Amino acid sequence: MTGREFTNIDWDDLRHFLALAQSGTLLGAAKQLGVEHATVSRRISSLEASLGRKLIDRRGRRISLTRDGEQVARHAALVAVQTAAIEQLGRSSTTELRGHVRISAPPALSSVLLAQPIAAVRRNHPGVEITLVGEKRLASLNRREADIAVRMSRPEEGDYSIVKLGETSFHLYASRTYLETVPPQDWTFIGYDETMNASPQQLRLVELAAGRPIAVRSSVLEFQAAIASLGAGVVMLPDFVVAESSGLQRIETEHPLTREVWLVVHSDIKDVPSIRVVIDALKKVLEE
Repeated sequence: MTGREFTNIDWDDLRHFLALAQSGTLLGAAKQLGVEHATVSRRISSLEASLGRKLIDRRGRRISLTRDGEQVARHAALVAVQTAAIEQLGRSSTTELRGHVRISAPPALSSVLLAQPIAAVRRNHPGVEITLVGEKRLASLNRREADIAVRMSRPEEGDYSIVKLGETSFHLYASRTYLETVPPQDWTFIGYDETMNASPQQLRLVELAAGRPIAVRSSVLEFQAAIASLGAGVVMLPDFVVAESSGLQRIETEHPLTREVWLVVHSDIKDVPSIRVVIDALKKVLEE
């Protein structure tokens, strides 16, 4: 980019451009922002006019960034992080703790382990509002998709504050009736669909199945546990999701799989009061 002076850059234009840079399509950016794709196109045209530079190349549905566009996207990502920090500070009060905190966590972990700490935050700090999004992917903290992420894998890069909350073990489980009536050589297994083929628990399940069929597949862990309790096969589950009332029995194996649980928050907002109180509540429960 040259030294041409420009003024009046609209943050909304920049925000729409960043969404496009991250998603690669107008439709993806529109879905991310909850607007019409025509709005995204209009906002980007406005930004290009403000800067006097072409930022994108339109080639069919997929859109590529120009060299100037790549530079603007890098700066816009930094602006988004700083804006998130300012917005959180603006929502926090020195007299009464206030703010909206968005947490991203795997669905099974969310339903079993996060209800208690979130309820505690709401009791003790009624001015703090919480949105919990159950998702397997690591939500982008840079793009403000979440303020806090709880995950079973440690991020490899990023300006994050990362805390190991603990570990959880995975074992094989099946109903008592299934184990009593089906010999081990005839076992069939319940696993994830193809979207989770590379997950450590799916790889371990395939290893233990040793050629025996994985006859039922689902991305929903709760469904796996439910159908296993009905005698549909052998399933691999994290121990924390298996209740005594489920009717499932653990099958002991050598070297059970253990995975770490991590809490991730962007460094720029980790000390915002509303964020900090949620982090402390999650750490207290999950570390136990």
